[in-house]
Amino acid sequence: MPGTAVAEHELSAEQRLERGEELRRQGIVIRTYDLWKSYVMGDQEIHAVSGVDVEIKRGEYVAIMGPSGSGKSTLMNLIGCLDTPSKGLYYLNGKLASEMEDDELARIRNKEIGFVFQTFNLLARASALHNVELPLIYAGVSAHERIERAREALKAVDLQKRMDHKPNELSGGQRQRVAIARALVNKPSILLADEPTGALDSTTGVEIMALFERLHSEGNTIVLVTHEADIAMHAHRVIHIRDGKVERDEAISKRN
Repeated sequence: MPGTAVAEHELSAEQRLERGEELRRQGIVIRTYDLWKSYVMGDQEIHAVSGVDVEIKRGEYVAIMGPSGSGKSTLMNLIGCLDTPSKGLYYLNGKLASEMEDDELARIRNKEIGFVFQTFNLLARASALHNVELPLIYAGVSAHERIERAREALKAVDLQKRMDHKPNELSGGQRQRVAIARALVNKPSILLADEPTGALDSTTGVEIMALFERLHSEGNTIVLVTHEADIAMHAHRVIHIRDGKVERDEAISKRN
């Protein structure tokens, strides 16, 4: 898309809003234009992400794959609004996230993105139900509605019989299912999973990837970040990152 990024940077504030609305109408949830993230280390400038153009539509199942140091984790942080770009534009569900202040980014993270991490990040002393409720508490949802939605999310990951159990009473796979339910409870625009099987044995990892496939078939947009080729192959499209750039972007054919 040569020239597109330059044109985007020349748009007025009103034209950028219009661009966001157009992307939303087209069903494009994630769109980056010439996205950069640079750091100064001593007398060197390190470009962790270098001019990345990525487009992901609603309902896609995409893996971002690359070796350690490739820039995939930095790109994930940018897509997840956990960090801000040094340069470039990032639209999330039609909103220009790259120009938001910290408070706006916090709101959009809670509303638009469901995070699933390798280490689960569950509260040890809280039940599965309360762990899943947390994003709704931050969003100001009433107690009755929180409980109903948290129960539904746990049911979606086949954990309705374990909702009163604490993390230390659950297996690794069950803990990750709680984390996935927590990510789903706000009905986010994207489910962003960072090495979701990294802390699991291979059998449990296969079960979790089967769950992601089912969630995708139910209409969820999934972005999976991994360094493992066999995990990436569960997605329907793989974006390969190397040296902070998109090396290639390929569709994965699925045989019945």
